Amino acid sequence: MSSYSITEPSSRQKWVAGSLVIAYAVITLLPLVWILTTGFKSPVDAIAYPPKVLFEPSLEGYVNLFTTRTRVSPEQLQALPPPATWYEEIVRNRDMVIAGPSRYGERFLNSVIIGFGSTFLSVFLGTLAAYAFSRFKVPLKDDLLFFILSTRMMPPIAVAIPIFLMFRTFGLSDTHLGMILLYTAVNISLAVWLLKGFIDEIPREYEEAALIDGYTRFQAFYKVVLPQAATGIASTAIFCLIFSWNEYAFAVLLTSGTAQTAPPFIPTIIGVGGQDWPAVAAGATLFLVPVMVFTILLRKHLLRGITFGAVRK
Repeated sequence: MSSYSITEPSSRQKWVAGSLVIAYAVITLLPLVWILTTGFKSPVDAIAYPPKVLFEPSLEGYVNLFTTRTRVSPEQLQALPPPATWYEEIVRNRDMVIAGPSRYGERFLNSVIIGFGSTFLSVFLGTLAAYAFSRFKVPLKDDLLFFILSTRMMPPIAVAIPIFLMFRTFGLSDTHLGMILLYTAVNISLAVWLLKGFIDEIPREYEEAALIDGYTRFQAFYKVVLPQAATGIASTAIFCLIFSWNEYAFAVLLTSGTAQTAPPFIPTIIGVGGQDWPAVAAGATLFLVPVMVFTILLRKHLLRGITFGAVRK
């Protein structure tokens, strides 16, 4: 009978492994840190060459992100009353005045409505479908599951024109409902396959015991299966939200004003003389926050969602 011994890694191996992890983290986070710092640069510092690492912080990018400005002559500027707020003072220093709010807030709200709305609908429908595939004898189950998965394999550009024509026919172009339905249709395959794996791991005996105690099938699903599948539901919601939040191609094609989300709007931010890179970086930084917070709150479930099925009992 053979015996196995577990050797503790040496201090050198730990040092090498730790160094590799730190290097990977630095390389991964460097673009995000650069975007974050660019949002606090002035327009001149943002396009300086060589790039400036040390600079005087400025909130001009965030002011430009949330406002529209108009250039005025020095005579008109002197005739105006003193600036009443700090952001008006920043704009005045550029020989401009604030003409009104920008549309970034509306686009950000559209992203919240469409992203979280499609995520909720995808997870809700995906949970019901996954439970049916896991617990009932569905005719042609394997074929249906493969068909659902195959919808995820198609590149968006392959169906862009048919979807555009269909949305125009049914009046869904540039509407919140249309984008929510579209993102739900794209995410449903991911939701079904992920959640089916989690529900398959829940022993059927739990439901059978609940049915014997007098529960209906729906009560057994609601009170027994759903709490057990909470980890899978949370991790699936994160993946669905990330896709809906970052999606660009359909947002450009199917929205232009009312339902336009932040991804196609941020690159169009123009400043004096060209692209306003501090405002673009500020918009990208703020756009990262909701998904980052949502992911951090559910990070334990996300780790479980990535590794589920790796160890089977």
